[in-house]
Amino acid sequence: MLQSMTGYGRSEFNVSDYTCVIEIRSLNGKQFEVNSKIPQILKLYEIELRTILQQKLLRGSVDVTIFLKQHGLAKPITVNMELAKYYYHAMEEISKELNLEKKDTLATLMRMPDIVSASNETVSEADWNIIKEQLELTCDQLNQHRTQEGVMLTTQIRSNIDRIKATCLSVEPFEKNRLVRIREKLTVAINEFVQSTNTDKNRLEQEIIYYIEKFDITEEKSRLTHHCDYFIQLLTEDAETKGKKLGFLLQEIGREINTMGSKANDADIQKLVVSMKDDLEQAKEQLLNAL
Repeated sequence: MLQSMTGYGRSEFNVSDYTCVIEIRSLNGKQFEVNSKIPQILKLYEIELRTILQQKLLRGSVDVTIFLKQHGLAKPITVNMELAKYYYHAMEEISKELNLEKKDTLATLMRMPDIVSASNETVSEADWNIIKEQLELTCDQLNQHRTQEGVMLTTQIRSNIDRIKATCLSVEPFEKNRLVRIREKLTVAINEFVQSTNTDKNRLEQEIIYYIEKFDITEEKSRLTHHCDYFIQLLTEDAETKGKKLGFLLQEIGREINTMGSKANDADIQKLVVSMKDDLEQAKEQLLNAL
């Protein structure tokens, strides 16, 4: 069973002086990529956070957002009182020296560099352990969503591969008629050629055999059905990640379909080849979202 790379998880909880909300979204991606939006007080733990996400989610493009809403006695900013006093006394001296009227002193002070800054506090180790546990649970929730999406993904892709195999098997009656027509056309052309020129009959026979074999698609049909059977086998195996492996196998299926199309030289078989290509492209598109 496949697992989708698309998923969503969310958790909300209280930790010390904060209400914390964790949201994780994942989309399809060739590798593992993380885009994180976290508060400054969690920056110390960012590397550990990314490690947890990679271990839990394995692959895909992941967006993680953590909101921390402060309440109680939490201090979101700090005020440098010593620096504020220095600026105030300097403003007093300038005012006296230049005989200027003092206006909006507080507003001016608050705009001075480094007076007000974001708090440099970090959450405690105990609080981080709580957040980390909730982060893992949110990842588990996202993976459950991925599994549900994967069931539908598996059904759709299997349906495409089953149709490719069935269409391949339906080529056989058209193939027999095709070979008869090719032989008839060759016979007419050969008779005309033999009557008009002196030819080496052995050489001519070898050329005819080569020409007929060139249009034979028996091996392509055999390999295509084998690839389809192997694809279904891999699809039903219990493995965390197999999207890339299945993608390589779809490439092999595509090669056999294309070779059949180039050798067919028959309108009815070409229609079946187009149908198989359509199912193949649908399977490829769906598989892009598989883990």
